[in-house]
Amino acid sequence: MQSIDLNCDMGEAFGNYFMPNDEILMDYISSANIACGFHAGDPEVMQRTVNLAIKKGVAIGAHPGLPDLQGFGRRAMKISATEAYQITLYQIGALHGFVKAAGGRLNHVKPHGALYNMAATDTGLAKAIAQAIFDFDAGLIFYGLAGSEMIKAAEAIGLPSGSEVFADRTYQPNGQLTPRSEENAIIADKQVALSQVLMMVKDQCVIATDKQKIALKAETLCLHGDGQHAVEFAKLISKQLKAAGIIIQSHKK
Repeated sequence: MQSIDLNCDMGEAFGNYFMPNDEILMDYISSANIACGFHAGDPEVMQRTVNLAIKKGVAIGAHPGLPDLQGFGRRAMKISATEAYQITLYQIGALHGFVKAAGGRLNHVKPHGALYNMAATDTGLAKAIAQAIFDFDAGLIFYGLAGSEMIKAAEAIGLPSGSEVFADRTYQPNGQLTPRSEENAIIADKQVALSQVLMMVKDQCVIATDKQKIALKAETLCLHGDGQHAVEFAKLISKQLKAAGIIIQSHKK
């Protein structure tokens, strides 16, 4: 029977404010990628989100990003491979402290935003991030865009990997995500997004922007938790996947 991991970026808030969808979404996902303070999040939010994930039985992942709070980590920055290694290791360590204190365990690492997009095509950055994860804990899973340099880097050093696909993003013919700066980057129609999800999970392929079918490996599916209809969409995807006989469970080594 087929299975898929549903992951969602969480803890992207500050202080007393808590992302309103996070607690509800935890009931429909299997993995949470928790912000580590560079692009969003702070110690209070990190602790609360970790505790919530443990309570809900959701796998915990570190979600390291570029040091860019104002730009929410979505603005590309020129960083060296050494810097990529350092900021990744630093943020994994920060989240791990809260996970260990709460009696949980860290399952995976998924880069955020621009760092993710840069490492998808930049071999040097991808290798640096993979090495940081490996050096911290060689059993952690590196979540990265399916077919990207991140997955290749993980495989090259024997680090477990999770090939990620996106429910609400369009794909270029080369397998890369359409940049958010382009009008057709986001799939707004829930039914179109749902059809894409089922195709990716069941058939391991997707229709690119040029209408050609391209193969991809779908092991974990990203749901964006900050959209206006995020909870509604999560419920819909969960329901349809289960109706198709697909099990929702975290991606573990």
